[in-house]
Amino acid sequence: MRGRKRHVLVDTEGHLLAVLVEAANRGDRDGARWVLSWVSKRWPELRKLWADHGYSGADLAVWLRDEYGIDLEIVEKPADQVGFAVQPRRWVVERSIAWINRSRRLSKDYEQRAESTETWCYLSSIQLLLKRLCPRFDREPPYARKAA
Repeated sequence: MRGRKRHVLVDTEGHLLAVLVEAANRGDRDGARWVLSWVSKRWPELRKLWADHGYSGADLAVWLRDEYGIDLEIVEKPADQVGFAVQPRRWVVERSIAWINRSRRLSKDYEQRAESTETWCYLSSIQLLLKRLCPRFDREPPYARKAA
């Protein structure tokens, strides 16, 4: 099977918590079950998730609520929407995916194994966090404001 799918779980700030890379012919809900079973052990305080319509379905929502006590909210576009519009909470994940894809190794699917792609996603996320924690000395920090 050609093609891969990334299941990405981020926090409310867009920092990567977990990623699963698998064949594109697998369903979104199957990937979600694996990611969330792993994440629930690492972050038991997780209580709410926002997801796109690919993860919709009563079985996944009920399973999450019964198994881990997590509420799943599907972000839907308004019925009267025409064209593109930013969806609430959904843009956080899209922004995180864009940050990860800025890494040269992840801009295209160069890796032969899905595990390698997952590792590169985590490394890209670590690089982004390190840049924010310790910015280059020759640049002004983004949070510094000039007096008016």
